[in-house]
Amino acid sequence: MVRIIAQAARQLWLKIVSYGTMHLVVAVLVAWAITRDWRLALAVGMIEPMAQTVAFVVHDRVWHRIERRGTLSDLQEAAEAVEGRVGLHDHHACNHALPTSFRTLAAKSVSYGVMHFAVAVTVAFALTRDWRIALAVGTIEPLVQTLFFTLHDQIWRRIERRRALANPDPAPPAGNKA
Repeated sequence: MVRIIAQAARQLWLKIVSYGTMHLVVAVLVAWAITRDWRLALAVGMIEPMAQTVAFVVHDRVWHRIERRGTLSDLQEAAEAVEGRVGLHDHHACNHALPTSFRTLAAKSVSYGVMHFAVAVTVAFALTRDWRIALAVGTIEPLVQTLFFTLHDQIWRRIERRRALANPDPAPPAGNKA
C-alpha cells in the first residue's frame, strides 16, 4: 500500500513539474515575442505562473464549495482532496471529477478563462506599466498555454497508457474472486 501511494505521489509530482516547466517556458517565450525584452520576459515567465497557481487553487476551492454546497465538513473536504490527489479512491465518485452538467462545466471553464486572463494582464501590467503589452500577454499567453496544455495532457496519457500496459495489475490472490 505504501508503495502504491509513493508511486502515485511520484507520478503526480513528475506531471506537476513537467507542466510547471512547460508553463514557464511558454510564458517566457510569449512575453519575449511581445516585448522583445528578455528581462521582462523572464519576469513575466517567472511571476505569472506562480500567480496563476495561487489563483487556480482559490478558483478550484471556490468551485469545490459551489459543487458540494457545504455537504462536507472542512476536515472531510480536506481528507477527500488529499485522497483524490494521491489516487486512494474512485475519482468518478468524488467531487473533484468534472462537473456533471455541461452548463456547470461551461460556467467553470469560462470563469477559469476569465481568471487566467485577469491574472496574466495584471502581472504583465505590474511589470511593464504598459496596457497594450499587458493586454497582448493576457490574451495570447493563455491561448498558447491552452494549446500546450492539451499537448502536455496527450503526452501524459500516452505515458500512463504505456505504464499500464507494461505493469498490469497482479491477479488477486487465490481464493479471492474479483
